[in-house]
Amino acid sequence: MKIARAPVWFIGHGSPLNAIEDNAFTQALKKLKSNCSNPKSILCISAHWMTEGTWITHMSNPKTIHDFYGFPETLFSIQYPAPGCPELAEQVAKKVLYQEAHLDDEMWGLDHGTWSVLRHVFPNANIPTVQLSLHMEKPPEYHFNLGKRLAALRDQGVLIIGSGNIVHNLKLLKWESNPKPYDWATEFDGWIKESILAGNVDEIINSFSKTESGRLSVPTIEHYLPLLYVLGASDENDELRFEYEEIQNGSISMRTMSFGGES
Repeated sequence: MKIARAPVWFIGHGSPLNAIEDNAFTQALKKLKSNCSNPKSILCISAHWMTEGTWITHMSNPKTIHDFYGFPETLFSIQYPAPGCPELAEQVAKKVLYQEAHLDDEMWGLDHGTWSVLRHVFPNANIPTVQLSLHMEKPPEYHFNLGKRLAALRDQGVLIIGSGNIVHNLKLLKWESNPKPYDWATEFDGWIKESILAGNVDEIINSFSKTESGRLSVPTIEHYLPLLYVLGASDENDELRFEYEEIQNGSISMRTMSFGGES
């Protein structure tokens, strides 16, 4: 039986509270399962695992990491007990990334960039899942090129997910109910959308910080980098769907998109 080629997703995960909320965003996540109903395994690149070197989780039972503070106790009690996939981790480290990735048996697990979204899409936590870290000493092009090398995993039924936020400025959050997005946030989020539609990947990699809207939207790069993996792992034959579009708290883009998969 031929394995269906898995899609690639970019998910704007936003606040950890989205893990326990029922809102328009989490409802959109629930619908994502129809885009990839039966992946063999999941490889997630989360904004929240920043490392020296590139690492991939190798344990059979990755722990659920609550990498935040100041939130309700309910969040800290959530577990997402998806199994790991040591075989996939070894394949990625040794054959796909040619020894550039190190195997992690105890340092990490599944952080909230992964489990806070997967619990809405795959609530049974029964799909083997690994995380790939962000090598923070490398430039944007390095991360895009790793995504290109990961693309071959899709033919094995591996769902690749980048979990971050295109616009992510915590210092300028608005806390009132349903605040209007900043103009610069709307401008940059729209620029990314139009650049993807036009195929201007080089601009997304190299020019995101050349405008004031870009500098305000990406004050630190970790939430932006997962997008580059997703763009690297996708190709021109993939059907692109913008699954969700919103800016929360004025300065957090929840833009979520899929490349390929089931229609």
